[in-house]
Amino acid sequence: MLKITLLGTGTSQGVPVITCKCPVCLSNDSRDKRLRSSVLIQSETENIVIDAGPDFRYQMLRCGLQRLDSILLTHEHKDHVGGMDDIRAFNYTQKSPTEVFGERRVLDAIQKHEFAYVFANKKYPGIPQMNLNVIENKPFSVGNSTIIPIRGLHHKLPVFGYRIENFAYLTDMNFIPEEEFVKLNNLDTLIITALRTATHISHFNLSESLEIIKRLAPKRAFLTHMSHNIGFHEELCRTLPSGVLPAYDGLQIYID
Repeated sequence: MLKITLLGTGTSQGVPVITCKCPVCLSNDSRDKRLRSSVLIQSETENIVIDAGPDFRYQMLRCGLQRLDSILLTHEHKDHVGGMDDIRAFNYTQKSPTEVFGERRVLDAIQKHEFAYVFANKKYPGIPQMNLNVIENKPFSVGNSTIIPIRGLHHKLPVFGYRIENFAYLTDMNFIPEEEFVKLNNLDTLIITALRTATHISHFNLSESLEIIKRLAPKRAFLTHMSHNIGFHEELCRTLPSGVLPAYDGLQIYID
């Protein structure tokens, strides 16, 4: 069984957006409060997080996670990697580095730019510890779990989504090559980005995401990486097809 926890379901700015006074940002519905997108996948043997953005520390505290085995990175943008310094707490309690998986370009950004101090020859005491594992567009193993990367484009930037068993997570994409769709057959649960109703240069909008959901026909689908422009959670629920719901921070999904 997999337990999926939505750690964050918002965009790079989160919801509410700083200084914004729109009705969604002022909403009292907790489901309209969205941290930067991330998901926790728990099996009997592994705790895996996909992306660790600037809200990572609070997300870990909020879900009460006590052990982190691996982080899968979709790409190197700050809203997906900016919180990785806080793996230090797990390093300390587990007495081991955190395994980090990403394609070469992404890990180069981590090693040479975002967290260069972690890999310096003279290391500052107490810095985070991470083992970088280069992946390609083919299945790989994380402990006892087999992970299938799903190639997509984030405008012109190649990114990865991931499939684990019959669950798939696709964020920060606005194009999926035709040959990748075969990897997404027979899903129980799909979580996919739906930034807003209007077209966007680097993300699927709502109608585009719904078309992909219709094509793949998972048993159920949830929308994530939603901006304040998507509207209120409650109102969005009433407009979506059967079997499709907007995700919200803290939502837990169980998959046999």
